[in-house]
Amino acid sequence: MTPALSISRLEKTYASGTVALKGATLEIPEGDFFALLGPNGAGKTTIIGIVTGLVTKSAGTVSVFGHDIDRSPEQAKAQIGLVGQEINFNPFEKPIDIVTNQAGYYGIARSVALPRARRLLEDLGLADKMTQRAMTLSGGMKRRLMIARALVHQPRFLILDEPTAGVDVELRRGMWNYLRQLAGSGVTILLTTHYLEEAERLCRNVAIINRGEIVVSGSMEEVLAMHDASAQAGGGDGGGKLEEIFLRLTRTEQHQS
Repeated sequence: MTPALSISRLEKTYASGTVALKGATLEIPEGDFFALLGPNGAGKTTIIGIVTGLVTKSAGTVSVFGHDIDRSPEQAKAQIGLVGQEINFNPFEKPIDIVTNQAGYYGIARSVALPRARRLLEDLGLADKMTQRAMTLSGGMKRRLMIARALVHQPRFLILDEPTAGVDVELRRGMWNYLRQLAGSGVTILLTTHYLEEAERLCRNVAIINRGEIVVSGSMEEVLAMHDASAQAGGGDGGGKLEEIFLRLTRTEQHQS
């Protein structure tokens, strides 16, 4: 089966001289719910930017469902739905228009896009808000609107970059329930989050990146087993398993640099 995302020896050095990626290699299976974790500045957002065509890589290869981003950029982008960190829609527009207009960028007829947009907004709990100005939505509702917009062209690969930042617990729970259902339907999901307990509970596979390098990658069970081995050796400080592994790996890398 062709992986949803395949990254090999990916490098990125910005014009300022900042080295963001140092040969990162990563593969996400089709249908996976995958966590990409790392401290601020580790390279997560740079990877997402390269995959979605917003950032130019310095070296390496990237393909999305077998479509190389250099040789077949439009085919690769068509597979992807992106929910970025920043709220980036027109606050004066109505949610139904924001989602429907997004479909137009993919050549989807309005007669198809409008009912699809309505269904997405209903599924995400925004049925009674779809004809109000987007500025009236709460922070959590704005995040869900961004998910609806990212899904309107029915992508096979959904990228969520810190989607629950600033969202209260109840809305986060509802959002994750919806995304679990989405993953169950076959959509591949890549999640970045600082809420490590969410990643531990939701994701089947995980990679941790630090200082532009993937320091561990595997199934959630395999990575959590590293905690058990550490605990037997006298490690651990009482936090959640994934949190302790995350801190140990990133601290170690920082101390060695």
